[in-house]
Amino acid sequence: MERYLGIDIGGTKCALVLGDESGEVQKKVRFETTDKDTTLTRIFAEAEELIAQAESQGIPIKAIGVSCGGPLDSRAGLIQSPPNLPGWDNVPIVRMLTERFGIPAALCNDANACALAEYRFGAGKGTKNMVFLTFGTGMGAGLVLDGRLYVGANDNAGEVGHVRMAEDGPVGYYKKGSFEGFCSGGGLAQLGAAYAKDALSKGKECAFCKSEDEIGSITAKKLAEAADTGDEVAIAVWTACGEMLGRGLALLVDILNPECIVLGSIYARSGHLLREAMEKTLAKEALPGALAVCRIVPAALTESVGDKAALCVAMMAK
Repeated sequence: MERYLGIDIGGTKCALVLGDESGEVQKKVRFETTDKDTTLTRIFAEAEELIAQAESQGIPIKAIGVSCGGPLDSRAGLIQSPPNLPGWDNVPIVRMLTERFGIPAALCNDANACALAEYRFGAGKGTKNMVFLTFGTGMGAGLVLDGRLYVGANDNAGEVGHVRMAEDGPVGYYKKGSFEGFCSGGGLAQLGAAYAKDALSKGKECAFCKSEDEIGSITAKKLAEAADTGDEVAIAVWTACGEMLGRGLALLVDILNPECIVLGSIYARSGHLLREAMEKTLAKEALPGALAVCRIVPAALTESVGDKAALCVAMMAK
């Protein structure tokens, strides 16, 4: 079975994985992301070691895949100043890898890479038209349409977090009332703060925030824990998020007519707090025929998605 090298570059951690076309990982190396030069030096050193190990076993690496947060230019192989990677300005990572190792390489933003992984190995397996929503710290999408990854004219397809859902509301993607503002970890924290302030001003108890001094420490995790214990304010926050999630999903259902929408991170962990409001809104907003053929499901790969995503990018290299 052919071997691939996957490189997952994140704001806090990097990982290199040696795997095959089935998505099985044979070897993994993980380390902290520091400054650009130090991190790149470590990436190349670890890659050289893994490639040598594979060649010593008589199984050379067919291709290298890099998954990284955007913005980036996948066609040119450039990492273009991602906000979580300060100093990574127009890094020609694909050219650097191919020149160093003489192996084909490819670059993909992390949302698209995770979409490929869920499509090939996870919850979207067996479909031809699938949407993957990150629904984590932020809200981005990866689109697999007619069996192929769709990135748009310049890698900006799938930026659903930027869509404005309301004139006012929590800020996401630098825009008030955006899809990311309502449906992301940061958005939930903002919603929680607004609901907590209102509850406290009315003398109501709030399990996830006892006083205004605690407002800055509100997180999606705290909101989920409070809602699971029956806290009315926390439940109201999740309901509001679920309604906006339903509206956003309705747009995707109507425009793209997918067979499956896979929701990552927060939905995979706390979907039970969102599902009722989401489904009620979807039923009201989406075209019935399109909604009838679309499954809305949590991501299946969870902790292994980054590894498989990077390997999927390698399988795209030419």
